[in-house]
Amino acid sequence: MAAITQRSFLNLTALKSFTAETRTRYERRKLGANSSVKCSQTLEGSAQSVTVSNGKDSLVICRVLNGMWQTSGGWGRIDRDDAVDSMLRYADAGLSTFDMADHYGPAEDLYGIFINRVRRERPPELLESIRGLTKWVPPPVKMTSSYVRESINISRKRMDVSSLDMLQFHWWDYSNSGYLDALKHLTDLKEEGKIKTVALTNFDTERLQIILENDIPVVSNQVQHSIVDMRPQQKMAELCKLTGVKLITYGTVMGGLLSEKFLDTNLTIPFAGPPLNTPSLQKYKRMVDAWGGWSLFQVLLQTLKRVASKHGVSIPTVAVKYILDQPAVAGSMIGVRLGLSEHLQDTNAIFSLALDEEDVNSIEEVSKKGKNLLKIIGDCGDEYRRA
Repeated sequence: MAAITQRSFLNLTALKSFTAETRTRYERRKLGANSSVKCSQTLEGSAQSVTVSNGKDSLVICRVLNGMWQTSGGWGRIDRDDAVDSMLRYADAGLSTFDMADHYGPAEDLYGIFINRVRRERPPELLESIRGLTKWVPPPVKMTSSYVRESINISRKRMDVSSLDMLQFHWWDYSNSGYLDALKHLTDLKEEGKIKTVALTNFDTERLQIILENDIPVVSNQVQHSIVDMRPQQKMAELCKLTGVKLITYGTVMGGLLSEKFLDTNLTIPFAGPPLNTPSLQKYKRMVDAWGGWSLFQVLLQTLKRVASKHGVSIPTVAVKYILDQPAVAGSMIGVRLGLSEHLQDTNAIFSLALDEEDVNSIEEVSKKGKNLLKIIGDCGDEYRRA
């Protein structure tokens, strides 16, 4: 089935503003970026891009997504212009899929500014490759058609698009079956052209099956998934295999814990190691504690370092590639600290890395020494619903 493409929305003014000089500057940048992954220019089914689909709905996304949770505060001050410039650099390098949410601070607004810069300053083919995935996380109130429509219209306005590429839906309380009403209204909006694809975030296997049985054409479920947190492979992946629903993963590098920075460190001694000074580091340190503790985590980091050194890449590169190779996984999120730091080089390496049997076995040997998080925490997303 052919992939649904992003509408260009180029008006006459935008076309006129795209001068020959601007095009020349863009082409020079493109020619100079020899290491760019060019995810957007690869064929469907390639290592760099993937199609998520359900029935007649489909969307091509980059397998490495730019996660924008970091714009919500807690990672350092975000300068608007610097952030948008950084988004343009990611897009120019071929990393053209951005993931955000209605509650990620200014994320949707930044995307709106960014997509207008693309319309004015880049060629139409780059605009066609851009994907903006957002999430809607409503309170568990009555899900009427008008309430859902008004909420989605806010995101459309903030992102300055007539149709959302993907709307990923979250629900807090399963005892309230209003999530089915919300998803049916979202499906209606999709049929109207306001949304291209409907998806989920942090739903468990049982509810995913109920949703599919109610003929809601979800294409993906975004869940936490890393070498430490392998819960999605225990139940969710099997249902995905049967239904074709894909997984988009976050927390894959655990906020930076899965990196050289935390190798050979001892966080049990105050001030002895790098500070856990971001919300993501603090969140995923709790996951390490539940899994097996810092000592076992160091064994994992040492194992990943050996694999990384063997291939001439970094620990995060190995960590992401391992998850991308898991069944049902369409793409993995890497958080972007827009205007503060970038991960373009590591991302390029992910697509060229091939883990062999020895690599996989050594990683699994350590991973399986940890506790079964499915028994401790519950299924995907249950960490957000525990009393």
